[in-house]
Amino acid sequence: LAQRLASLAAAAQEETWQSRQQLQAQRQEIARLQEELSRARQDGERWASALQRAQREALEREATRGAEQARQQELIRDMKGRLLELLREKDALWQKTEGIDTPMPSPVPRDPGLCARCHKDFRLLSRRYNCRWAMGGMGTALAQCRDGSALTSCSLSRLCQSKVCHTCSVDMGKHGRCCLICYQQRHPQAP
Repeated sequence: LAQRLASLAAAAQEETWQSRQQLQAQRQEIARLQEELSRARQDGERWASALQRAQREALEREATRGAEQARQQELIRDMKGRLLELLREKDALWQKTEGIDTPMPSPVPRDPGLCARCHKDFRLLSRRYNCRWAMGGMGTALAQCRDGSALTSCSLSRLCQSKVCHTCSVDMGKHGRCCLICYQQRHPQAP
């Protein structure tokens, strides 16, 4: 009986020692998991902070880009206005050097018209050409109806009066541009 009690006591001590070992291992595992959890929380906070910073920077970039885009649109609008002013000045100077007296055009044309050939609608910045060929009289060019630097009144009354777009006009070199219809009438072999 004493031997049996001693073996039971030894077995109980062995079980106690194993239980303590398991308990210690579990405590170490808990400590390790708590440390990993702490690191994961720190990483989560760091990533949340980085996300907030990136969102804030994206909003700032978007606001800056919007302001820059508005500034560029205003600059484009101003440049278009200045271009129109320069084109009007150029036309006025050309008319002055050619001796053509015409009333000053309105600052903003209300109805710029259509191309005589393709019926393209002339916009504010689209180029339109007046035909420079005189109508009637053996098909003489307007450039040939000049006396010195001024146009004669008969040549002005015989102008074609057509307004054509760049595509529907023909470059006549130093004589200017004429409409394709007049050019084909004067040159039947032309395409």
